[in-house]
Amino acid sequence: HFCNLIRKTYRADIMDLASLIGMLGALGFIGGSMISSAGSLGPFLDVPSALVVLGGTFFAVMWTTPLPAFLGHFGAMAKCFLPPVKKLDATIIRLVELAAIARKDGMMALEGQDVPDKFFQKGLQMLVDGADEGKLVTQLNGEIKAMRARHEANQNVVKGWIDIGPAMGMIGTLIGLVLMLGNMADPKAIGPAMAVALLTTMYGAIIANIIFMPMLVKLEGYTAYEVIYRGL
Repeated sequence: HFCNLIRKTYRADIMDLASLIGMLGALGFIGGSMISSAGSLGPFLDVPSALVVLGGTFFAVMWTTPLPAFLGHFGAMAKCFLPPVKKLDATIIRLVELAAIARKDGMMALEGQDVPDKFFQKGLQMLVDGADEGKLVTQLNGEIKAMRARHEANQNVVKGWIDIGPAMGMIGTLIGLVLMLGNMADPKAIGPAMAVALLTTMYGAIIANIIFMPMLVKLEGYTAYEVIYRGL
């Protein structure tokens, strides 16, 4: 029953539509609110504010991690929309088929059999080579642990975007406030300057809470699913 529930939850053949629809829907409703209140997106677009938040966060996150890990996390982010498809029901059926072959013809008959992935292939080859249960379990659990470590390294980079994005937004706001207070002689310029200053805070909140926070939750869910799959 548990495997069936997980299978239904993560069933996808090409693209995770929940990720695509969710992201576009959230951004669409925010943009729609802006347009309905101001008539256009113009008042909410500011190039210097975007440079502070996006550019500043990009390089600050790069500073927090080794370059290979930073470059690698972009591929991990793509998995939110194109996740690897590994179906538990098909795996169970294949396990039963291989078990029947092993009972009938022995472990050596398993060599060369079709399997879903490299992890499965490694375990099967260990059986063919005569590995005992203790060695096999230890080896494959080590593989799962290494996989989780790789995933967590990518997820930690995504967390950097969540943590640093709003901070960069606040830095941009402070820059705008300094410029505004330096031009207090013109009262008409105070309102627009304040609006521009607050845009950086908005940009930081959007990239952290609308883009990267859901992305992190989705990646953590895929890791948990992969652990269940490999354990099976």
